[in-house]
Amino acid sequence: AQEDQKETSDFLGVAAIGALALIFIVLVTQFNSVSKPLIILTEVIFSIIGVMLGLAITGMNISIVMTGVGIIALAGIVVKNGILLVEFTDMLRSQGMNLHDALVLAGRTRLNPVILTATAAILGLIPLAVGLNIDFYELFNSGHGHFYLGGESVVFWGPLAWTIIFGLSFATLVTLLVVPVMYLLNEKIHAAFTGRDVNSPPPTVPADREEVEAATPPVLA
Repeated sequence: AQEDQKETSDFLGVAAIGALALIFIVLVTQFNSVSKPLIILTEVIFSIIGVMLGLAITGMNISIVMTGVGIIALAGIVVKNGILLVEFTDMLRSQGMNLHDALVLAGRTRLNPVILTATAAILGLIPLAVGLNIDFYELFNSGHGHFYLGGESVVFWGPLAWTIIFGLSFATLVTLLVVPVMYLLNEKIHAAFTGRDVNSPPPTVPADREEVEAATPPVLA
C-alpha cells in the first residue's frame, strides 16, 4: 500500500510540474513576457495555501489521489483570474492610461466576472462535495424522488470537490489584491532597469480602442 501511495504521489508530482510548464509556455506566448506569466502563476501557490487552510480548519483527511488531482485541476482554473486582470491592464495602458489608473480600473471592471465565475464554480461543486444523491427512477415514476446526503460517492469525490472549493475561494480573494500589487512592483522594477517612465505604455501592439470600450462597463469608463 505504501509503495502504491509513493508511486501515485510521484506521478502526481510529475503531472503537476508538466501542467505548470505547459501553462507557463502558453502564457509566455500570449503576453510575450516572462514576468507576467510568473505573476499569474503565483495564484497556484495561493490556491494550494487555500487548500491546506481549508483542510486544516475543517479537519478533513487528505486523499493523496483526489486531493492531488484537485490541486492540479486548480492550476488550470485559478490562472484565468490573473489573465483577466493582467490582460485588461495591458489593454488600458496601451491606450495611454497611467499605471495606477489602469490597475484600479482593471480591478473594478474585472471584479464582477472574477467573483461570479468563482461563485458559480463553487456552487456547482457543493452537491458533489456533500454527496447529494437523487433517486431519479422514483422521481420520474412516482414523482417523489428520494434525496439524501452522503453515500459512497462522497468518499471518492468529496476530497476532489472540497480541494477545488477551498483553493478557488482563497485564490480568488487573494488574486484581486495581490496580482495588481505584483504587477505594479514588476513594472517599477522593469522601469528602474530600463530607465523608462513607469507610466509609459508597454512596448506592445496597441489595443483597439473599441475593444477596450467594449470590455469596460460604461459606468466605469
